[in-house]
Amino acid sequence: MAMKLFDRVTTLIKADAHGVVDALEERSLLLRQHVREAELELLQKRARVEALAEEEARLGDELARCGKRIAALDEDIALAMDGEKEDLARFAIRRVIPERKELTALEVQIAEVAETRAKLAERLEEQESQYESLRQRARVHLAEASRDGDDLQGLVPPA
Repeated sequence: MAMKLFDRVTTLIKADAHGVVDALEERSLLLRQHVREAELELLQKRARVEALAEEEARLGDELARCGKRIAALDEDIALAMDGEKEDLARFAIRRVIPERKELTALEVQIAEVAETRAKLAERLEEQESQYESLRQRARVHLAEASRDGDDLQGLVPPA
């Protein structure tokens, strides 16, 4: 009778120890998964910041081209006025007005993109520091869990 009780207690301890090790392994897997997901989010935000920077550069190039077109039209207007060609001046003025509106719209759009990029870059910087902290804490936790799991496995005799 005492032997059966002892066997049951031994089996119970083995099962409990295996359950603890399984629970540690599952938490470790979840922790690793969360760290990977955080890293993927950061990569997506970095890509978004880069895309906004490229968009800002593209808009800046378009702004420069628009400025050149306006300068050329202003020169045409001045030449037409000097040559007393009012109809040519009116034609150039009709063309320069939409160009100036486009220039203003581009300036506004560049400012909006720059502001969005700056805010996202600032948030990204904060999240990158939080990610590094999380990664360090996860590394410590995983090392402790691994060490604790090894200790438990050393205490439990093989089944």
